[in-house]
This record gives sequence, C-alpha cells and structure tokens, in this order.
Amino acid sequence: MKLSARNKLKGKVVQVKQGAVAAQVKLDIGGGNTITSTVTVDAVEDLGLEEGMQAWVIIKASEVILATD
Repeated sequence: MKLSARNKLKGKVVQVKQGAVAAQVKLDIGGGNTITSTVTVDAVEDLGLEEGMQAWVIIKASEVILATD
C-alpha cells in the first residue's frame, strides 16, 4: 500500500480502551513518546488491534498547531 502521508511512525500498542462506539488506542513510538488515537470500535476489531502488537501511526492533516510555554 502506498500513502501520500509522509508522517508515518511505527509503534507498539500499549493500551486499548473500548467504549460503546469509540476506542482510544495508545502506541509507544519509542524514546519515551506515546501517541493516542481515537478510532471506532469497529476499526479496532477490523484491524485486530490488541496490546503488544506492532502498528503504524499515520498522520495526515491540513493543520498542525505548535505551541510553547
């Protein structure tokens, strides 16, 4: 599969919290960094996401907001 997104990070699923409709999936991308994504419960099931497996974070956005203190 080829993607136009350039921001691709490989990580390990460290937590899957499922609600009635949505789920939060937390990936450890190394260096003490984690990324949390909110997806549908159907997506979690379709992708077979579970703790300990490898997955990719793919970020495609028209805006990215940065801030400093």
